[in-house]
Amino acid sequence: MEEKQLKIATLAGGCFWCTEAVFNRVEGVNKVISGYTGGNIKNPAYREICTGRTGHAEGIQVFFDDTKVSFVELLEIFFATHDPTTLNRQGHDIGTQYRSAIFYNTEKQKNEAEAFITFLNNENIFNAPIVTEVTALGAFYNADEDHQEFYERNTEASYCQYVIDPKLKKLSTYYSDKLKTN
Repeated sequence: MEEKQLKIATLAGGCFWCTEAVFNRVEGVNKVISGYTGGNIKNPAYREICTGRTGHAEGIQVFFDDTKVSFVELLEIFFATHDPTTLNRQGHDIGTQYRSAIFYNTEKQKNEAEAFITFLNNENIFNAPIVTEVTALGAFYNADEDHQEFYERNTEASYCQYVIDPKLKKLSTYYSDKLKTN
């Protein structure tokens, strides 16, 4: 499918290395780009993002074929593979750059995200209320090349083994039917 026909979901669930690794494995996802969004300066650098003062979140853009995977299915995987109940934190990663957020591209995405969060809260899926923000997408800045495909290039790194591998195990355990076969 041509890239212009793909839909785009922009998600922030802590460190973008984790979310990128998860969504790269989902059937119907053609490409995932790590980057920054939701902040207040143009063209931020990683060192600036790390301070937490730019307002940006580490996020990903997921380019997907909605005939193979829906936005709501992506949300289901998103919520299952990070903690949406901790404000500005994922594990040992602390700061606004690690917040849980959905940056919607369309009103339909906004409505689906809000409805899904309401469902999760009403069903008490988590032990605390969801703090994931739902915000209109502004500028998205690609992270440097060394942050793209980080997990695939660094599987032996301790961060990958202790933080990302458990997320991938959870993904393969609960969503094996949604994974790419190659």
